[in-house]
Amino acid sequence: MRLSAPLEHFQRRLAQAWRERAVTLKAASFALVGVVNTVVHYGVFLAGYYLLGLPLIPANVLAWLVAVSGSYVMNCYFTFAAESGRQLRWRAYGAFVASGIAGVITNTAVLVLASLWLPVPAAKLLAIAASFVVNFSLSHFVVFRSRPGRPERSVE
Repeated sequence: MRLSAPLEHFQRRLAQAWRERAVTLKAASFALVGVVNTVVHYGVFLAGYYLLGLPLIPANVLAWLVAVSGSYVMNCYFTFAAESGRQLRWRAYGAFVASGIAGVITNTAVLVLASLWLPVPAAKLLAIAASFVVNFSLSHFVVFRSRPGRPERSVE
């Protein structure tokens, strides 16, 4: 059956790309984790605001902390599994949270500046793209970079 040969070839190439952890594949995985955490963030925010009666800012901060923690775990186990060894580390978690803060600052700055020239929905899309680049770059090159021979303490 020749129809299965192209499918098998595609599966081999996909598996090889996954093992090699190509940057584009990592970026796609990072984006997927981001989508999941956006839903988590929104749900926790609504629960904090409506069910717990928290004011807007504390509800938003609580939601961000839950989402960024979930994002760290998922990125450690999936997106950057090769670099992290699927080990949760306090230092990497702190760096990931710091990179998230850099992403929020980037998002806000781009949104405010872009909204001077673009409609707000378009400015927000540009801000999301800019913060994605910052968050992914910091995660890839700083938080989850390979560190041969330097074991860190695991989260227990």
